[in-house]
Amino acid sequence: MQITTEQRRARIGVRHALAPAARAASPVEAADAVVALHATDAATVFLSACARLREPGVTPVERALYEDVSLVKLLSMRRTLFAVSRGLAPVVDASAARAIAARERATFLKHLKDWNGLDEAWLRRAEAAALAVLEAKGEATGSEISAAEPLLRTKITVFPGTRQEAQQGVATRVLRMLACDGHIRRGHPRGSWTSSQFRWAPGEDFGGMDVAGAQTELTRRWLYAYGPATEADLVWWTGWTKTAARKALAATGAVPVELDEGAGYVLPDDTGPVAEPEPWAALLPALDPTPMGWKERGWYLDAGYRTALFDGSGNVGPTVWWNGEVVGGWAQRQDGEVVWRMLTDAGGEAERAVAAEAERLAAWAGDARITPRFRTPLEKELVA
Repeated sequence: MQITTEQRRARIGVRHALAPAARAASPVEAADAVVALHATDAATVFLSACARLREPGVTPVERALYEDVSLVKLLSMRRTLFAVSRGLAPVVDASAARAIAARERATFLKHLKDWNGLDEAWLRRAEAAALAVLEAKGEATGSEISAAEPLLRTKITVFPGTRQEAQQGVATRVLRMLACDGHIRRGHPRGSWTSSQFRWAPGEDFGGMDVAGAQTELTRRWLYAYGPATEADLVWWTGWTKTAARKALAATGAVPVELDEGAGYVLPDDTGPVAEPEPWAALLPALDPTPMGWKERGWYLDAGYRTALFDGSGNVGPTVWWNGEVVGGWAQRQDGEVVWRMLTDAGGEAERAVAAEAERLAAWAGDARITPRFRTPLEKELVA
């Protein structure tokens, strides 16, 4: 059984809520459409969600993140911060976040012991002190928490043995441990929705799921959104070992299909064709889950565009899409104008559709100015 590149691109438009008729009614639906929204850059969650919403706007995303907390941020797949729906959070927590939290804690404890003479008992006291402050305040920044608790003003050595070696307050590292374990979460930002400076708020325990069962469910969700895909794609996206990925694929009953690039997998009830959506364009932000969804990207991204659209660490910048294929990049200038450049001649219909998407983005973003955390050559050139 073969699934063509054209069919894979059609699936992006429909499954990733990017074609107009497939757009989501809420930020939660938008997140579930791609399993998880990248959240390393605060603006990405808003830009990714709104690119997929029928009625884009800052308010519904803020409400989902900070008021009803229907979107939850977890350090999970590939040791990356993602925003996932509350319903999926226990799955992501058990399948990826727990193991990462354990590794982070072990690394931090070794650092405390080897370079600062502090032990696990000290860390437990520091964590309890931070939680007590947060319980009293409701929400607070790291600086406010450390100001209220002397234990969190303890200085530790960071970047030991390097030119960057320095003394730094321990509060940031302690709060990171608490967040990894789900005891606290990122709350309201100090500034606008594009700000990466935020307050901490009490978290939620999502524990209880069996790891193998959670990995199977996450793989099932991922295959529906991103399939057909290869084993290498799943290993890359999750950060799991090949053994774990293979077990999860087998547990879903995934069936092999032929792709233009070789062998891939789909869910057993997902082998049929997807109806071609209407022509669609999208302006997706840096680190958007769609361009970052597969390790093997040749079927939607010309290899010749990588230099312009990716930074030196492999982070994708803002991309322009036309019918399931990356055709250019975009940026926002300081005067608010959203500008783009096509890297291929996609035709007049594509140009008009991209222009309409740029207007749609500028309208809901309002006075905000968007500068990606990881900047790419084309994005920097467009704003120059």
